[in-house]
Amino acid sequence: MREANTLTLLLGGARSGKSAHAEQLATGFPAPWTYIATAQAYDDEMVERIALHRARRAEGWETLDAPLDLVGAIESVPDGRPLLVDCLTLWLSNHLLAEHDLERESERLAETLGKPRGPWFVVANEVGLGIVPDNALGRRFRDAAGRLNQKIAARADRVLFMVAGLPMQVK
Repeated sequence: MREANTLTLLLGGARSGKSAHAEQLATGFPAPWTYIATAQAYDDEMVERIALHRARRAEGWETLDAPLDLVGAIESVPDGRPLLVDCLTLWLSNHLLAEHDLERESERLAETLGKPRGPWFVVANEVGLGIVPDNALGRRFRDAAGRLNQKIAARADRVLFMVAGLPMQVK
């Protein structure tokens, strides 16, 4: 899909190839590309993950860090520029831990993503395929992630589900 103003949601489990495939799709459009990162580096392992993600991106990428104000970061991107958001699940975790109103923040984000001003690619984890979490916080997170993914998928022009590095088109 190479239309200019489209939203593609890439879902999958951990290490399913979501980010790499989203980068490949985005770079199918002319540079510059914007990468909006939602991760926060709270430990050495996360610092290393972030560094690996940055290292694999070619020249032409501008990176914006938006652990909480994802809408503001998206709105700052010039019209027509390819945009990759990685990832909604970490963004949601950040809001959950900050005790923000998840429904309000999710709806605000869904409204923004529903009006793409360029080729937009959004990565999210599918967390509902595993075991039921054994604690209330884990269940709250899983349920909120599932609802957020549904909201974004409803607004997306295309939804891909990644399995072992292979994309399956769902929508």
